[in-house]
Amino acid sequence: MTGPVRFRTRHGIIVALDADTVDACRHTIDLTTGIEGVVGYKLGMTMALRLGLAEAIRVLRTQTDLPLLYDHQKAGPDVFDMAAKFAALAADAGVDGLILFPVAGPRAVEGFVGETLARGILPLVGGDLPFPDYNVSGGGYVADDALERIIDKAAEVGADHFVIPGNTTDKLRYHSARLKSRMASPVFIVPGIGPLGGNIGDLVRAAHGCPLYGVVGRAVYGAADQAAAARALVDEAMAAA
Repeated sequence: MTGPVRFRTRHGIIVALDADTVDACRHTIDLTTGIEGVVGYKLGMTMALRLGLAEAIRVLRTQTDLPLLYDHQKAGPDVFDMAAKFAALAADAGVDGLILFPVAGPRAVEGFVGETLARGILPLVGGDLPFPDYNVSGGGYVADDALERIIDKAAEVGADHFVIPGNTTDKLRYHSARLKSRMASPVFIVPGIGPLGGNIGDLVRAAHGCPLYGVVGRAVYGAADQAAAARALVDEAMAAA
């Protein structure tokens, strides 16, 4: 894929390629890339560590022209002066989008989001995970308003795609409402669907009309019929729009 990322439907799913083997990930693409509403693939550590990022992208690109998004588990908590190196490596590898969790502070947001945009790569920015003990109020270590502050700074830098936990509609409803009042078309990428408790139909309805894409791993690649599982999720998203 070349040029700016454009997802081919307004709502749908991004399939996480988190299966144990490269062949299993390739098989998932074969079964799902032609399904309308499957809009891209999230590449994580399993393939990148086995093959190297550039080779993983090369292998997957032979099977799909959909956007390939790299999730560095999670990029952005690093010192801000690593941002240019990271973005350059991702660009050289042919990555279409980078999932960024720049929790290291405002300079990390500016660095990682800014360098990603400068390289012509789509930044998908978050800072929260769909676990009850992630934030301080649930017994975790991350401030409850960290995601809000990260999103606001990222929007100042030029981001408009945001990662929001999907196992509850409350955060999505809150962030979609406030961002829709500030920018033309915020886009939401939502993990936490399926085994983690999120329902894609409920999330589409909570997004105040904004484009929404569920990130789905096990619910697709772990299904006995992966194509049918993907279609069911897409159909649910479309029906809720």
